[in-house]
Amino acid sequence: MTRIVRGEPTFIEKSRLLPLAAVAAVAMGQPATSESTAHREFLKRFVAAAVERTHHTVRYDPAYVKIPYPGGDVPADTGVCTDEVIRAYRAAGVDLQKEVHEDMQHNFSAYPRQKRWRTRSPDANIDHRRVPNLMVFFSRHGETLKITSQAEDYRPGDLVTWDLGGNVPHIGIVVDRKSGASGRYMIVHNIGQGPKMEDVLFGWKITGHYRYFGPGA
Repeated sequence: MTRIVRGEPTFIEKSRLLPLAAVAAVAMGQPATSESTAHREFLKRFVAAAVERTHHTVRYDPAYVKIPYPGGDVPADTGVCTDEVIRAYRAAGVDLQKEVHEDMQHNFSAYPRQKRWRTRSPDANIDHRRVPNLMVFFSRHGETLKITSQAEDYRPGDLVTWDLGGNVPHIGIVVDRKSGASGRYMIVHNIGQGPKMEDVLFGWKITGHYRYFGPGA
């Protein structure tokens, strides 16, 4: 009797066993699911950190503060909307202060320079705390997602920016808790009363929708 010896599965055989989205990874000799699994695990940590921020008492204070670099933060009991994003990312292992500052050092012209900021060079004390800068950074190093009026297009771990009116920017994090009233995922943000988790996704005009997994992701 002839013995049939099977070797390694061919690419075609592998592709039949995998979702279509994973075929390209197999063709490149990469693990088909390890990256997406790593991304999912990161977003879980990030979302958990965002929700945890709602247990902190923070006085809204937009004052310019000199802080250490890297790993610097304004006093723990103060902050603005961006500081909640920064703190949640830092708890998940990403230092936005460092990442934004390094990108601005090499690509300063890509970032907005508003007259009221009076900036002529990167400033590690404040640059990462400004919503317009974070919008540019996330678009450059993360995923820019579509802006829609469909709640299901916004997933836990996504970042959303808004115009509160009069060109006043705001930013928040989509988390994995849903509103009992609307069924939408809620937002962790600080609009003046400290970090809160609220059903405000469509409360203002959305100006940006992003996802960011950290450097090298």
